[in-house]
Amino acid sequence: MTVQGKTVSAIDIAKGALSFLPDVPHILPSLASLALLRPHSRRSMGLLFQETARKHAKSVFLKSDQQCWTYGQANSICNQMARGLLSMGVKAGDTVGLLSANRPEALLAVIACAKLGAVAALLNINQQGSVQAHSLKLVKPRIILACDRGLDILKQLESNDNTLLKGVDLLSLQTDSNHLRVSDFRSAWSTQPVHNLAQTAQITASSPCFYIFTSGTTGLPKASVMSHYRWLQAASGMSTAVRLTASDVFYCCLPLYHNNALTVSLGVVLASGACFALDEKFSASQFWRRISHYRATAFCYIGELLRYLLNQVPHMDDQNHEIRLILGNGLRPEIWEDFEHRFGIHQIFEFYGASESNLGFMNAFGLKETVGFCPMPFEVIACDADSEQVVRNQHGFCETVGRGEVGLLISEVTELRPFDGYTDPKANEGKLLRNVFKHGDCWFNSGDLVRRQGWQHIQFVDRLGDTFRWKGENVATSEVEGVLAKLPFLEHAVVYGVKLDGFDGRAGMAAIAVKPGALLDLDALAAHVCSQLPGYAVPQYLRVIQAVETTGTFKYQKVQLKKEGIDQNQVKDALYRFDPATRSYTALV
Repeated sequence: MTVQGKTVSAIDIAKGALSFLPDVPHILPSLASLALLRPHSRRSMGLLFQETARKHAKSVFLKSDQQCWTYGQANSICNQMARGLLSMGVKAGDTVGLLSANRPEALLAVIACAKLGAVAALLNINQQGSVQAHSLKLVKPRIILACDRGLDILKQLESNDNTLLKGVDLLSLQTDSNHLRVSDFRSAWSTQPVHNLAQTAQITASSPCFYIFTSGTTGLPKASVMSHYRWLQAASGMSTAVRLTASDVFYCCLPLYHNNALTVSLGVVLASGACFALDEKFSASQFWRRISHYRATAFCYIGELLRYLLNQVPHMDDQNHEIRLILGNGLRPEIWEDFEHRFGIHQIFEFYGASESNLGFMNAFGLKETVGFCPMPFEVIACDADSEQVVRNQHGFCETVGRGEVGLLISEVTELRPFDGYTDPKANEGKLLRNVFKHGDCWFNSGDLVRRQGWQHIQFVDRLGDTFRWKGENVATSEVEGVLAKLPFLEHAVVYGVKLDGFDGRAGMAAIAVKPGALLDLDALAAHVCSQLPGYAVPQYLRVIQAVETTGTFKYQKVQLKKEGIDQNQVKDALYRFDPATRSYTALV
């Protein structure tokens, strides 16, 4: 790959392990719970919530901009909501659609579904039209709970296809809804009994808890199944690492339809009895004010969120906060130390996971530039990035890569580590590799290229489809993006490979957006990439765009950019070509 990454030593592990010693009594219950958990256990998100509510009944569980609820109050409301759903004919196994912005009622409704044994389908509020219709068809909800914005989307869908929502009850999460024809969900639950439901204690961990949709960056979304078993594993495992306490306030401005909010953030909060501070959305300019407003001591991130914060003009209040730790994924190595030192946050718990994955990594030992440690067995195997196929030897089996080398991350599918898959069975087989090391074995294909760092640690390199081959070498787009991100005049850079007539492989191309008020310095850009990257990884083409299109969770949308390539019939933005003779960029004419 383009940049050599760090490896992990025994000394690194020993130093990190020392930090756990004072907290051993505190983390033993989480470890015991994790060790005893089995797919057939009668354990669930709803049961964990009500057990935590019993222990911390008078502590604040949920804060929004205007209101807060104690654990006891929230547990009563969730019980009422669950009975309200039951009164409308929803039973265990039924799907309840949730199409809402970040509202407290939406989070409580997810827990209510979990208590009942129903499956919440977290529909993406940023999707409309045919994409949203596709998502609805995948999960077939019995009813849909929606905020006003969600109801607007549903009304438009219904006007386009009056059969799409036939037989589906639409209920408003907002009591002051402007959609008069829609039932008010509150009226269905507000008079229900508040005590715990008998059903909650009978739900097995292997049952589906909720559906999370993939972002659809490379096609239509898929609905991945999150079981109570995997959710509880994540909650216990991450809680052990981050060691939140009941006095912590955990801030989340990521959308509830994303696992970083619903699994990571909610999981560590419920496992510790901490407070969940839910904000409507992320704002780079207002972020630290919102942190102060909630008096947050921790928050959940995705990598681009931290990059947006770094791109803000430095301010004297950058370290005027009470944040002691952050938890998330996607923090690129090239900005790790810059972020840590600028904002004074030294406990960064980076993790790796995916909605459909059966394993996860956690930076439990506090090391830098790693997605962390995984106690479960996994492998990193040789893969041809150009064909996106695993490499098999003369016997038809795969080969592992060595320490410091890059390969495809896979994990074996077993009874204790099942692959929950998607609601669409046809999509499942594409994520599985069979006969990997022996006949009959089955492994989950993460689709991610990682660097094996040693001591059960890995470093994320790139998505398999985002790595391309040029001049016989593999180029990881994320590493090239990381180099470009160091340029002070660039707001964003998206790197991808484009096909050129008469050439093998794909040439590197970067779509770049210049910061407001800054000037594009092509000479400085060329000098920078030539000094930081091997020749084959230097972007051969540049496209200057106004803004980078991302998903609701800030993932780059590369499909259209790849399709348009350097076709000047489709691309109206300024294009530049790299001249290897002069090591400079010139306008493409």
